[in-house]
Amino acid sequence: MLRHRFASALVVCLVTILPWAPALGSEDGEKPTLFTGDLGNIVWSLLTFVVVLLVLGRFAWRPLLGALQKREDFIRDSLQKAKEDREAAEVRLKEYADKLSTARAEATAIVEEGRRDAEVVKRQVEEHARAEAAAMIERGKREIAIATDTAVKELYTLSARLATDVASRVIRKEVDAKQHERLLRESIDELSKAYRN
Repeated sequence: MLRHRFASALVVCLVTILPWAPALGSEDGEKPTLFTGDLGNIVWSLLTFVVVLLVLGRFAWRPLLGALQKREDFIRDSLQKAKEDREAAEVRLKEYADKLSTARAEATAIVEEGRRDAEVVKRQVEEHARAEAAAMIERGKREIAIATDTAVKELYTLSARLATDVASRVIRKEVDAKQHERLLRESIDELSKAYRN
C-alpha cells in the first residue's frame, strides 16, 4: 500500500516537473527536450518535491486518510445501523399488524357477543311482557267472573225477594222465614240454570 502511494506520488512529481522542462533547456536557442537542461536544478527540484511529499505524507496525508477512513467507517456503521433499524422496524410493524388484526378479531367477537346478548335480553323482555300481559288478562277475567257472579247473585236475590213479595201480596199471606229462604234458594238455582244455559 505504501509502495503504491509512493509510486503515485512519484508520477505526480514527474507530471509536475514536466512543464518546467522548457525552462531548463539549452541557452543556445535550440528547442529544449526532457533530457536537456541543468541536472542540478532537476535533482534539487526532485529532492524538494520528495521532501515536500514526505512532509505532506507524514503530517497531512495520514490525518486526511485517517479522517477519510473514520468517515468511511462512520458511514459503513451508519448504514449497518440503519439496516438493522429498518429490519427491527419491519419486525415491529409485523408485530403491530398482527396485534391489530387480533384486536379487530376480538372487537368483532365482542360486538357479536353483545348482539347475541342483546337478542337474549330482548327475548327475555318480550317473554316477560307477554307473561305479565297474560297474567293481567287472567286476573282481569277472574275479577270479571267474580264481579259477574256477585252481580248475578245480587240480581237473583233481589229478583227472588221481589218475586216473593209479589207472590205474598198475591196470595195475601205471609211466608215464614224458613219458607222464604227455601223459595229464595230455589229461585236462585232456577235463575242460575237459566243464565248458564
